[in-house]
Amino acid sequence: MDESHLDKLHEECAIVGIYGHPEAGNLAYLGLYALQHRGQEASGIVSTDGKTFHQEKGTGLVADIFSEDRLKRLKGSAAIGHNRYSTTGESLLDNVQPILVNYALGTLSMVHNGNLINANFLRDELEAYGAIFQSTMDSEVIIHLIAHSRQRRLVDRITETLGRVRGAYSLIFLSEEGMVGVRDPYGVRPLALGRMKDGYVLASETCAFDLIEAEYIRDVEPGEIIQINGHGISSFKPFAPVPNAHCVFEYVYFSRPDSRVFDRGVYEIRKRLGKELAAESHMDADIVVPVPDSGVPAALGYSEASRIHFDAGLIRNHYVGRTFIEPQQSIRHFGVKIKLNAVQEILEGKRVVVVDDSLVRGTTSRKIVKMIRAAGAKEIHMRISSPPIVSPCFYGIDTPTRQELVASSHDLEEIRKYITADSLSYLSMEGMFRAVYHSESGENKHFCTACFTENYPIPFTGEELIQLGLFEKEEGG
Repeated sequence: MDESHLDKLHEECAIVGIYGHPEAGNLAYLGLYALQHRGQEASGIVSTDGKTFHQEKGTGLVADIFSEDRLKRLKGSAAIGHNRYSTTGESLLDNVQPILVNYALGTLSMVHNGNLINANFLRDELEAYGAIFQSTMDSEVIIHLIAHSRQRRLVDRITETLGRVRGAYSLIFLSEEGMVGVRDPYGVRPLALGRMKDGYVLASETCAFDLIEAEYIRDVEPGEIIQINGHGISSFKPFAPVPNAHCVFEYVYFSRPDSRVFDRGVYEIRKRLGKELAAESHMDADIVVPVPDSGVPAALGYSEASRIHFDAGLIRNHYVGRTFIEPQQSIRHFGVKIKLNAVQEILEGKRVVVVDDSLVRGTTSRKIVKMIRAAGAKEIHMRISSPPIVSPCFYGIDTPTRQELVASSHDLEEIRKYITADSLSYLSMEGMFRAVYHSESGENKHFCTACFTENYPIPFTGEELIQLGLFEKEEGG
């Protein structure tokens, strides 16, 4: 297993929906291809002509799963698709979305990005009433609740169901009636709406629109349900409004830099993160080097603001899978070396500022610093374009446990010594929000910062705290 892969936070999945296009299945495939960075373990597509539903899914990368023959079977003018990153380590085919079921109102398919914090409670309740689950996904709870509802219209069943679930969710449903897109009232996970010549598209990020030549219209708003059918688009907001809590880590790392997320351009925000970092923690140095690829925009911003020369002192191998056959005689730092390599001609004798987007466990940063030092760097100053990550996420991100997050139990100097850098600085919360809002205030108005602050915007019940490991159950309790 590539150890460097374990030292990043990971988005659970990507979703895409196409409505009103004769090649909906093909366009869903292209959308998932553009969103591959949000999930690399499995992928699936369901398409329909309004009567018959077709499903293709598998484990692996999008381009490897969907052969020409498989895409030909995805007939119809509407389709939804999903890329999965498993947080449980299970890549079973049963856990690959879209979910496809037959129920009282006909056929229903669904894709989900996010995480339900009360899924275990609802699952236990449903099983007590005889429900039989086919997977270990929390998403399946939503389907069962819709099937149990006695509302006459699908959209009313969805509304009733989502009134019971708690957590983060962006959802796309596909039925004989059309397509439905939903974001949770807090708006934690992104979902964008676009238009094509003959139809509409929903996707986690706008980079999916660019590939299929769709026009970005707007984001689906927090708490909004969008219904798309032969009559066009209708929208309503049935849920009580709550303060927005968009995931700020979409800007730090998750989203592709060429996307608009939460109606802001990701690339420019990442550059501004680097500029703020330079203003807060300037260091006399000879070169600024990014940890590719995610650290590049912030490093460019740091270089521009500090007027220190930018150079590619680390080169990334882009053709790396997740599992490697390592030689029997162990190679030091093998997992990192197979992905990154230091350029001695650039680094030798230099005072180097190394810019990365985040520092999670610290194990990869430690290996990168040692690799750069072995290439002859005179000084190494690590700069992180986000605040220290001190707590896990429960809203759809695969994070290590609190004990594995190095900043949760070690101060700045202890982390610096561990990664063996000459200096270490993180971006402040205020600096991060100056970059996000492009303003001087540094005030957070709309974003979830739980991984940096332990301030979880969606409140937990006592039982949920125990299930999620945030609170230990007392003996005999």
